[in-house]
Amino acid sequence: MSNQLRNESSPYLLQHANNPVNWVAWSNDVFEQAKAQDKLVLISVGYSACHWCHVMEHECFEDEEVAALMNAHFINVKVDREERPDVDQIYMTAVQLITQKGGWPLNCFTLPDGRPIYGGTYFPKEQWMHVLKSLVYTYNNDRAKTLEYAQQLTEGIRGADFIEKPQLNIDFQEEKLHEMVVRWSRSFDTFEGGTNRAPKFPLPNNWLFLMKYAVYFDEEKIHKHVELTLDKMAFGGIYDQIGGGFTRYAVDVLWKVPHFEKMLYDNAQLIELYAKAYACYQKAHYKEIVFQSFEFLERELLNPGGAYYSALDADSEGEEGKFYCWSLQEIEQLFDKEAELVKSYWNINQLGYWEEGKYIPLKKQDDLSFAKAHDLTLAQWQEKKEKFIDILLSERSKRIRPGLDNKMLVSWNAMMAKGLLEAFRVFGEEAFLLRARKILLWIKETQWQGAHLLRVQTNGDSRIAGFLEDYAHSIEAFTLAYQCTGELEFLHFAKTLTEKVANEFQHPESMLCYFAGQDSELISRNMELNDNVIPASNSVMAHAFLTMGQYFQNQAWRDSAKQMLTNIYDGMEAYGSGYSNWGLLLFQYLDQPKHWHVLNGLSPLEVFKETAGRNCMLSYHEELPLSQHYTPNAISVCEYGVCHPVVQSIEEALQY
Repeated sequence: MSNQLRNESSPYLLQHANNPVNWVAWSNDVFEQAKAQDKLVLISVGYSACHWCHVMEHECFEDEEVAALMNAHFINVKVDREERPDVDQIYMTAVQLITQKGGWPLNCFTLPDGRPIYGGTYFPKEQWMHVLKSLVYTYNNDRAKTLEYAQQLTEGIRGADFIEKPQLNIDFQEEKLHEMVVRWSRSFDTFEGGTNRAPKFPLPNNWLFLMKYAVYFDEEKIHKHVELTLDKMAFGGIYDQIGGGFTRYAVDVLWKVPHFEKMLYDNAQLIELYAKAYACYQKAHYKEIVFQSFEFLERELLNPGGAYYSALDADSEGEEGKFYCWSLQEIEQLFDKEAELVKSYWNINQLGYWEEGKYIPLKKQDDLSFAKAHDLTLAQWQEKKEKFIDILLSERSKRIRPGLDNKMLVSWNAMMAKGLLEAFRVFGEEAFLLRARKILLWIKETQWQGAHLLRVQTNGDSRIAGFLEDYAHSIEAFTLAYQCTGELEFLHFAKTLTEKVANEFQHPESMLCYFAGQDSELISRNMELNDNVIPASNSVMAHAFLTMGQYFQNQAWRDSAKQMLTNIYDGMEAYGSGYSNWGLLLFQYLDQPKHWHVLNGLSPLEVFKETAGRNCMLSYHEELPLSQHYTPNAISVCEYGVCHPVVQSIEEALQY
């Protein structure tokens, strides 16, 4: 038995190809068919690594009785949220308006024209059957009420996360940042890091902002909280202590029990975070996180074409976390006399116990402290640890692996390139730079079609017009690559992408950008404004407009960045976690970066590495509008409208 999804390439859609439900993939034809048959439409959204998506599939979508009811009365549409975040955004907003909560699986019922009337997330079978029958009855017997509610709900979607009229020009103040952090800090978990609730998500952009705040204002309490959080995440079960890489979130306040799926976007941002944290705090285990996570990516998510796949599933053999957990018997058989040392280091004891005889490896201290406690030198312990990890990885490789989502996404790979470039800047590891370059070449040579970006590539097939997040993250990555390598074509490509956004995504008055391009045919064209596990595409694009406006002295782009922030400014203090990337943009105005015009032929790679941790913007070409009036054959460092006397060496420039 199979349905139309058998012809798709999305791993998530293919997971449902053998359901008895007559699933179809998203297309405009769906609604034409629904109108012709006068049927409601079910839009069911998920992603391949989603545990509860698998649960609902097993309980409902594999069930013949449920499938018969769905097939008789609904057009059933399956959507991969990672391929079509625009569809997910619209119908997630609908469900949040209906239920005040959201998540995945996302199940939203619409009229034949796509306007939503009801929705929710996970439903067990009996509840799902009741919902299906109730909706059919209401649609058939109270059509006028259904149409009225659909119209109200659609208007609510169109008004959510949408700013049309620009706010008036205002002066940005440091006090806004203080208000953000004071309110935010009331929810800090002072024992386990992060915020004082579960589940706990890493939210890398939050900690980048708070680290910047702590450095700029010399706030020791915030420094300590950032360190506490990064230490607890690094030592907890949310991090794969054996193979490297972070899972999506922890279900508890201790960072102990993860939801075991591993996402590229998390690890991209966390590599950047821990690299910058190492530059700030010089903790050895932060460096280890970066290098071990990179090894994980190369080993398990690398496509031969040079970019990375999207995710690894939480489940294997139908069981969540089975691939990553250990039993006491396994550890004792593998390590014999050294088993106690292994159990002590990774807490294969009551502390690491999860359920049903399974233990999650986690740590309570860094390597130096552990070595001292066991009368070993640091070198002796690290030699043993490497041997232990090799044994555990070898044993783990014999298990049935979690499912791989083998699609490649432009935005997530652009984030990964940026993270690796920042890691190269801090550590000078050439492999980071080489991989970042290959990712960027994949975007430029494969996903750029001369007029637009294509968001997705699966099995060599590139498709789906890119969204704002694909453009914004790519612009940031290519701009950083120029600062790293001095290769002007990287910056010119970023300029091309910026022009595309300004022409086809930007609202003419508010200057904020729609998530989807001008060809979108959804019931609403919305804006993404709040930072989350990935920063809001508008906050990323505002950074990009400011940077590109500086390089090319494009006043419209600089004005766009300022207007975008102005529109968001009032209210940022009420929800710091949701405006952290906007907060970093505010820092750009309050603590403006120095401009380095390096026009004397010094190696860009060396300049880039030597300016790690510095708030500066690097330019290497006289022909760039930013640098065209500066002294050739010298380094000019400028700040706040003042230029220092020219110098010849990096060391001299660093004195300014």
